[in-house]
Amino acid sequence: METLKTDFVLDAKGLACPMPIVKTKKAMNDLEAGQVVEVQATDKGSKADIKAWAESTGHQYLGTIEEGEVLKHYLRKSSNDEAKTETKHPVVATNEELEKKLQGNESIVVLDVREEAEYAFNHIPNAICIPLGQLEDRFTELDQEAEIFVVCRTGSRSDFAAQKLAQNGFKKVTNVIPGMSGWTGSTTTINN
Repeated sequence: METLKTDFVLDAKGLACPMPIVKTKKAMNDLEAGQVVEVQATDKGSKADIKAWAESTGHQYLGTIEEGEVLKHYLRKSSNDEAKTETKHPVVATNEELEKKLQGNESIVVLDVREEAEYAFNHIPNAICIPLGQLEDRFTELDQEAEIFVVCRTGSRSDFAAQKLAQNGFKKVTNVIPGMSGWTGSTTTINN
């Protein structure tokens, strides 16, 4: 496929979540309103992350083109009247708070929004895996009345997921920070 004309190309190849978002935020600050950036990343989760980040900040996510291992994400910087302050889900818990609830056998749901491969190698026992990019299509798999604790690797994908759940009628949603990157509680893997 021919390269689309953009105002700026950002190389985020080889970086893991949340670095592609961190670099994209910085690049967006330097662009003029209406300019388009192409973010090149190899992190498979970056597609859902960048789309969710753009939605939460008011920038326009145009689409992603996959070329082999590289994902090229296209974003358009919104003007000041289009942009909104980046929102965060207001209800957060620490890893330790979640661990206490699990040890107390409280009736909670742990929702892991990392990619399936990340989940397979290391996750909280009984956590439900629904990658962020699939969440909107799979809301019906979750109970709207349940107390849901959302985890990812660092707390950024889970923040987007928690916001989406809250916007769609889920009442008791908590984002767990920092999530699996700092998790010291028990974990399990998927055995073949």
